[in-house]
Amino acid sequence: MNFLSDTTAPAHPALIEAIARANEGFAPSYGADAISARVEARLKELFETDLKLVFAVSGTAANALALSVLCPSDSMVLCHDEAHIHRDERGAPEFFTGGGKLLPLPGAHAKIDASALEDALNQWPADFVHAPPPAVLSLSQLNEAGCAYTLDEIAQLIEPARAAGLKIHMDGARFASALAGLGCSPAQLTWKSGVDVLCLGATKTGALAAEAVILFPSVMDRFATLQARQKRSGHMAPKMRYIAAQLDAWLADDLWLTLARDASCAARRLSDGLARIEGVSLAHPVDGNEVFARLDGSVAARLQAAGAGFYAWPDGSARFVASWCTREDEITALLEAAAG
Repeated sequence: MNFLSDTTAPAHPALIEAIARANEGFAPSYGADAISARVEARLKELFETDLKLVFAVSGTAANALALSVLCPSDSMVLCHDEAHIHRDERGAPEFFTGGGKLLPLPGAHAKIDASALEDALNQWPADFVHAPPPAVLSLSQLNEAGCAYTLDEIAQLIEPARAAGLKIHMDGARFASALAGLGCSPAQLTWKSGVDVLCLGATKTGALAAEAVILFPSVMDRFATLQARQKRSGHMAPKMRYIAAQLDAWLADDLWLTLARDASCAARRLSDGLARIEGVSLAHPVDGNEVFARLDGSVAARLQAAGAGFYAWPDGSARFVASWCTREDEITALLEAAAG
């Protein structure tokens, strides 16, 4: 009954097999191999546009690299107060940007409130010499409450941000889960909505360690800078083909979406069951593979006694994360333990 995180789950066998296949013979280094080229071509098809990308092995590295080419050192990134870049990356964005400031904004269910964004844009004008001007709006998809921004909600945030001259970064550590739930295309959820850079994460959805920083046409001219910073920061892996191989298998035959749907369906079964138990209430809508629930003391004690793995969230709720390999019997056992 391990619902601690999708990062605690094993990698999908198809991706391990892809790494083994990539281990046959020699190949060019640093991303100049045929597998990396195949992944780039596949992503161009999926996103219906030209693009450039670099690979990374963690979401933190991907976000920090992406923001480093979007936010000048004397400027500011607007994000939600619960955003991963703000709460969970040990200042990596500030470090990689050379001092760029993060301005956290409020909003229910970890979604930036549109009026709060408008206020921030008005309070921090670009021409006020005493304050860092906003340069980037960062959105998490799924966000830190397991919720997805709809296309309409994205538009309400991106339109004023772009009108103010900001670039748009999307933290897509669980992008596959958001995409599977919303039922739109990758293009609609990103560049067609105004997103400049997507950090596409596979690690939480079946990979061993594989992330991609994708530059869409609006900022492709920054690719050389991104690649140079990837190298300078030690994130340009010599044997890049092994990272690329994971993404190659992940994207093949839409496996990435299948795994995301499986995890989300497991989370929905779990949330539906928890909602029927006395002493349990859901803290947020369930849009993907994460369930946040408020547990009274007796329910939490029963779960802990049964050995259920879950994370105590800072807001007092309990986070349960389903993965691509969450089994029905695990869900049943957890619900039985919670019900007592």
